[in-house]
Amino acid sequence: MRSRALFTMMFIGGAASVSAAASAPAAAFTHVVKPGETLALIADRIYGDARREVVLVGANALDVQGGTVIVTGMRLEVPAPGHHTVMQGETWGELSAGWLGTNDIARTELLARVNKGVSWVPPVEGQEIEMPAVVTYITGDGETINAIAGRFWGDPNRGWELNRYNFREGVFVKGGQIVLVPMPGLKLTEAGRTEARASAERDGASGGMALEQQRKADADLPQLLADVRYGRYAEAIARGNRLLGGAALTHPQLAMTQRALLEAYVAIDARAAAAQACAAWKSSEPNPVLDPVRVSPKIREACDAH
Repeated sequence: MRSRALFTMMFIGGAASVSAAASAPAAAFTHVVKPGETLALIADRIYGDARREVVLVGANALDVQGGTVIVTGMRLEVPAPGHHTVMQGETWGELSAGWLGTNDIARTELLARVNKGVSWVPPVEGQEIEMPAVVTYITGDGETINAIAGRFWGDPNRGWELNRYNFREGVFVKGGQIVLVPMPGLKLTEAGRTEARASAERDGASGGMALEQQRKADADLPQLLADVRYGRYAEAIARGNRLLGGAALTHPQLAMTQRALLEAYVAIDARAAAAQACAAWKSSEPNPVLDPVRVSPKIREACDAH
């Protein structure tokens, strides 16, 4: 069993190691333990899974102190995914360096994969991306990297991935070392998001609200295009304006929505609205082109009118 003395020495002597190792957790927030709460109850409330208490134990080095008992008023660090709105010209490597500590290929690929991208194609400007939560785990005597992978990921055969992420080799880990464990599958419940947003608002972040709206838009846009294609113009106009009301769409999502609204407004002869939709489409589309062969004269006329 690891002692409190060992815990104290590791944090006094290892603070620089934590900093140099890579990064602080992406968007961890603090939870103050309430009367009657257990780690399992907190994990269930915040993550929707009582088994995620292992994340809280590891992030707060509770097992280093010889047990996992918590008391009322205790402050726990809660790992959580972070969020960032992509700015013009940003790359996955730059984002990985800023949020995960380095632009090493392992971390860059992880960040891109979490956001359904690939490391060699830059993210879209205005897109809100998710930064995986990272647990800063302090190892015990006799532990192996495979055991740590099994503890947090449920698969001891993924120890090599932890080694790659932490720039280390070998199966055995010395006691008192820092191992960063990314948790890309870690999600918050609505209650957890409420706590995280309260913290994010204090820091001026979005707390994932834009990400949720953008993902919803990805699901709604195919239906919007279908409405236009099959002549359901009233439905298209209502759906398109609901999407725009989210006020957190990426530039490509905005362009696609405004282009669909342009066609719908032209179809019902709402000329002023069509002209406005065209102007908005042109401002969101990097290279707006109205092919005279494929685009009706009425649509070109609406755009020329603005």
